[in-house]
Amino acid sequence: MKCVRWKSNQSAEKVNDSLFVLFHDVQCSEQDVCCDAEEKEKMLHTCKMSSSAYKLSVAPEMDILEYSKKEWRGNTPVAKSMRKGYEAVARKFASIRQVRGDNYCALRATLFQALSQATQLPCWMQSEDFTMWKCVSDIKCPVEKQEACDELFKNEEEEYRLYEALKFLMLNTAIELYNDEKNRRRVPIFSLLLFACDTSSSPCQLMHNHLNQIGHSGGLEQVEMFLLAYALQYTIQVYRLYKFSTDELITFHPSNPEEDWPVVTLITEDDRHYNILVRTCQETML
Repeated sequence: MKCVRWKSNQSAEKVNDSLFVLFHDVQCSEQDVCCDAEEKEKMLHTCKMSSSAYKLSVAPEMDILEYSKKEWRGNTPVAKSMRKGYEAVARKFASIRQVRGDNYCALRATLFQALSQATQLPCWMQSEDFTMWKCVSDIKCPVEKQEACDELFKNEEEEYRLYEALKFLMLNTAIELYNDEKNRRRVPIFSLLLFACDTSSSPCQLMHNHLNQIGHSGGLEQVEMFLLAYALQYTIQVYRLYKFSTDELITFHPSNPEEDWPVVTLITEDDRHYNILVRTCQETML
């Protein structure tokens, strides 16, 4: 497979062209598994999504059903299922904000949503690394708060500083959980799973093999989403569209959230890329 290298001066059109050429140039050898129509559509969809919004960290609001029609135009079973999933979610939320699709995606979506609706200052914001967050959190007017949040996520330097600071916040939380377990204190189940892995059997290994890689060679795994929720002291509610028509459509991180934790709501099609759901509609059953 050819390797497409990103150049900062490339236009969006050139990036699109490169991605689609790459997609169509993939040939199945005798040892390759041939892609069916559904897999091809999913690959094409990912290429479009990654290239179309590369400039914006978080795109403006868009009607959920319009977004669904734009992103899933095919008639394969996967496309039909995705559209049905979005239709179900649209009964609860009116709009979606598309998040830039790099390996910081999960952090970006969660932090943006947490900041834009923050009404009080969480204890983890006391660090100097979160000075800008404290300023935005103090804004009382919802419209002004949203504008300030949008502006912050247009500042690449500030934005990426936040992500790196958050990794250390996650590490600090992991250390606390690790010590609690060693001292035979009660810990959440995800913590046991996290440190049961060969590549993260200690906080040091976790930082080296996992947290350091976030944003570079990989994103957040599911167990790390739980760690993120504990670090932020936010409940992360995720609509997982590939689980549509199952009881796993809606997932909570943590599974049994604290009653006083605020809730951020995200949506994913594959547990890798996350977008933000906004503007709650009248309560309906999914």
